[in-house]
Amino acid sequence: MALKSELAKAIVGQQKVVEDVLLALVCGEHALLTGVPGLAKTLLIRSLSDSLDLGFNRIQFTPDLMPSDITGTDIIQEDTATGQRERRFLEGPVFTNLLLADEINRTPPRTQAAMLQTMQERQVTIGGVTRELPRPFHVFATQNPIEQEGTYPLPEAAADRFMLSIEMGYPSVEEEIQVVTETTGNKRPELRSVVSGEDLMRIQQGVRAIPVSRDVVDYAVRLTSATRPGTANCPAGLGELLRWGAGPRASQYLILGAKGRAAMSGRPCADFAGVRAVAREVLSHRILPSFKARTKGVGTDELLEMVYAAVAERR
Repeated sequence: MALKSELAKAIVGQQKVVEDVLLALVCGEHALLTGVPGLAKTLLIRSLSDSLDLGFNRIQFTPDLMPSDITGTDIIQEDTATGQRERRFLEGPVFTNLLLADEINRTPPRTQAAMLQTMQERQVTIGGVTRELPRPFHVFATQNPIEQEGTYPLPEAAADRFMLSIEMGYPSVEEEIQVVTETTGNKRPELRSVVSGEDLMRIQQGVRAIPVSRDVVDYAVRLTSATRPGTANCPAGLGELLRWGAGPRASQYLILGAKGRAAMSGRPCADFAGVRAVAREVLSHRILPSFKARTKGVGTDELLEMVYAAVAERR
């Protein structure tokens, strides 16, 4: 893929992360990137925008950020010639194609909630007037998992709007040597736009048109329902370790992600392997471990492994 080759000019390693970001892109959805400072989360999205012929805006989330700073606001403007006043809407940075929500967990929930309508309906409602956002529209948000001072955990409803939750880890020693070598000199990689907005929307339509069997859909739904405590589909012994499970949106994203994986790898249809390949990124931010799980030191990854082991493929 030409887009992946362009990103490789600026991003060293992180192949799984890059593939997941591109997966969210070809599926027409949003992604949340989590990692400690200095792992190139912002650089990755900035480089992605340079490789796409799309509009790009960045919002630096801070504790004093207001919802209108994101969506825009109505103002009263006076015509200097006639003296008449008229109402005018000033678009916020959300009116773009590719939006980087940098450190989204640094702003209070009231401001985080301003992203809900934009991410789900691709619309903004101000003063009773609903305005459509440009197409395509994608939100890539970053957050730092280690800082607690001045941060506000992303509400479950807001986190659920992200198709994927992508964890960025440390580079290997060899990768870090390459990063240091390439970034401490005078040369900077020059990226070119290789995909237009029209091309991207055609790709996204093609991904949704990829066929999927009833067996694969059944597997995805049973994976999701196995995370719901207090239901018949939750495996024995797992319910007490879960406080809350994933909703139907997770099942939709498992299938959409499997279709995207098939498109990116040249396979003719979505399959079981595609569902499993995206399961962690789709489900990890949609389940909540119970107090008992936390006291036992059982984390999200362990819970998901129990879910995978309990849900078998049925052909």
